[in-house]
Amino acid sequence: MPPIRRAATALAAALALFALPAAAEEVTTFSLENGMDVVVIEDHRAPVVVNMVWYRTGAADEAPGKSGIAHFLEHLLFQGTDDLAPGEFSKVVEDNGGTDNAFTSWDYTGYFQRVAADRLELMMKMEADRMVDLKITEEDVATEREVILEERNQRIENDPSALFGEDRRAAQWMNHPYGIPIIGWKHEMEGLTRQDAYDFYKLHYSPNNAILVVAGDVTPEAVKALAETYFGPLPANPEIKPRARPQEPPHRAAVHLDFEDPRISQPYVVRTYLAPERDAGAQEKAAALTFLAELLGGSPTSSLMGRMLQFDESLAVYSAAFYSGESLDDGQFGFYAVPVPGRSLEEAEADIDRVIETFMEEGVDMEAFERIKMQLRASEIYAKDSLQRLARRYGEGLTSGLTVEDIQAWPQVLQAVTPEDVMAAAREVLNPLNSVTGYATRPPEAAPAPEPASAPVAETVPDDLPVTEEISQ
Repeated sequence: MPPIRRAATALAAALALFALPAAAEEVTTFSLENGMDVVVIEDHRAPVVVNMVWYRTGAADEAPGKSGIAHFLEHLLFQGTDDLAPGEFSKVVEDNGGTDNAFTSWDYTGYFQRVAADRLELMMKMEADRMVDLKITEEDVATEREVILEERNQRIENDPSALFGEDRRAAQWMNHPYGIPIIGWKHEMEGLTRQDAYDFYKLHYSPNNAILVVAGDVTPEAVKALAETYFGPLPANPEIKPRARPQEPPHRAAVHLDFEDPRISQPYVVRTYLAPERDAGAQEKAAALTFLAELLGGSPTSSLMGRMLQFDESLAVYSAAFYSGESLDDGQFGFYAVPVPGRSLEEAEADIDRVIETFMEEGVDMEAFERIKMQLRASEIYAKDSLQRLARRYGEGLTSGLTVEDIQAWPQVLQAVTPEDVMAAAREVLNPLNSVTGYATRPPEAAPAPEPASAPVAETVPDDLPVTEEISQ
């Protein structure tokens, strides 16, 4: 068969595959009498299980002046309990051939283990133990406080792009706690105490504020029996209330930031807008914004920004658009542009505006639109190959206000997006009054940076372009 015909046949086969309705994963849900929600995702291809406990609390639920306490507590949960010595939790997981970790975001805190399926009971027993019986000493607190401060030094203070990101977020959210760093402001982290940790723990760590997600070679009946044995006896906390956070007032003016740091070798500009999040029963705008980000600044070879700025006009060495919408409250839509040497940041910002204007005038490129629809379809299919990604999808969604039905419907919601939906979303979100534009550059008098600075990357967590930042231990 000629090469061209073989290629065409392969493409047709791929298109046929992605045109098929995706088989929904086998998901069972139930709740314990104490209010703990449980999600079971069956996958019997290998004798492995991912065990996750997600808490409906994160950095955006901290008391004023206590920034970083959610992440700090995440660290402290690896200290001892009535039954486990400090550090013993992870050692037991490792001794049983597994891996474990934890992570904190604005809307959730999660703990997970990946182990052989016959070790699930042990994992549940230990997670239930540290849900209610955490034991921390003043020495533990002092040690871990130094750990998180050093983590801030490494991740934030030593990274100019991270410092710039903090400043932009603080400007983007004038009133909402999404403008506060997950790791915390340094001066507040330095004052976090043992009592602060216990107060946050006692208020937020309870079965009726938690979701157990188990994915892998399990049955719902077996998971339910184990959950009732280990989590079922734990008392619910009557103080748990629906999350109510300060909300954003109307934004009346575009904000501009100039950020200088001698460690920046490649100047760049970032523009972000407040954008609607995925809402339970109403995910259509978020789906349209997902397409909009891909059309404007997804692939550097096929998106409008990439074609115009990087290839046709050679004005940028890097450009991108992103959308962060899996959150309890408003997310972000944004653009990055790294101009070629000799081109100013003012010109780069004008280039972003010109891309937006071109898109609003010319509308959706239908060839690109159909290609993105197929790529999203493919990514949904491939995502089912990873237990971790499936478990995370449900944990992130449920702690961000979605339902299981919303999470399962998301692929269909994406496929139902129309070009008209995308244009309507663009007109709503790309409002200059909701925007923050930041310039990142080196001071004019600074010596050249000793090594190439990192090019900015879209503010997303690793793992399948999720839509919210988080910090892992």
